[in-house]
Amino acid sequence: MIIIHKRVEILKYIFGPVKSRRFGLSLGIDLSPDFKSCNFDCLYCELNRGEPVNRIVNEPPVDQIVKEVKEYLEKNDHPDVITVTSNGEPTLYSQLDSLIDILNSIKGRSKTLILSNGSTIYRRDTQNILKKFDIVKISLDTVDEKTFRKIDRPSDDISLSQIIKGLKTFRDIYRGELVIEIMVVKGINDSTLEMEKIAEVLKNIKPDRIDIGTVDRPPAYRVRPVSDEELFKLSEIFEGFNINVVTRGNDGIVEKRKLSEDQILKTLKRRPFTYSDIESIFDRETAQRTYRLLKEGILKTKKVGSVTFIYSD
Repeated sequence: MIIIHKRVEILKYIFGPVKSRRFGLSLGIDLSPDFKSCNFDCLYCELNRGEPVNRIVNEPPVDQIVKEVKEYLEKNDHPDVITVTSNGEPTLYSQLDSLIDILNSIKGRSKTLILSNGSTIYRRDTQNILKKFDIVKISLDTVDEKTFRKIDRPSDDISLSQIIKGLKTFRDIYRGELVIEIMVVKGINDSTLEMEKIAEVLKNIKPDRIDIGTVDRPPAYRVRPVSDEELFKLSEIFEGFNINVVTRGNDGIVEKRKLSEDQILKTLKRRPFTYSDIESIFDRETAQRTYRLLKEGILKTKKVGSVTFIYSD
């Protein structure tokens, strides 16, 4: 009997695709597959704790990354997004400019996405690279320098004021979808005042979407999440923004809201809701009323990334 062993190719730089609630079907690219390479050491990080560094160790060659991506796209349906990330901070990758140019030439119907902590956004060269991505996700957990040092634990040369200033100038030149992510940690940045300050800063940055979530996967340090209900309450502070509440899915909302048609219109005018928001926050009758208003064209929808928002003019 002859046994034929089929060669299985091991992919080193791409992973997935995985289904993301925020960005759809995502094919990931890991720019630091061997070691954690990050200039932050966030309390909530799902990777192991470690001293901040300012470079990626053992940088992967662009041609090898592109080879894996091309082979995947040739054999499979195109994902919603091709996501550039790393075990750390992807903007530390010295060949990022060359990589995004090639990805844009082969991506087809997929969109390019980068997940960054924003640490280098103040640099003009970084801005010119990031503006080539279809979607840019930047973390901004606080606008207070002391809290920033406590929760994100950056290297000493990184300034929060630089990041905020960089976000403002980047917004002026960026025509893609800018997503700001806020990770809420219990007892550190979960106060109403903290969120009000962030909302005030974001008024000048004008992100297309805000994702607000909390500690979910096992964190590097002993920190605790806030509840889904607390997340929804904090999200109400961001009036006028498309805000996506990334729930943990296991807390539940204590008291669901019963709203009249007029109250629904006023609520969704102040802040657009996702379908998940409607199912989580509204009672059954109010949710059905909302969907009827949508079907009648009184409410409208808009999509940012793979998240659909329902709003009232």
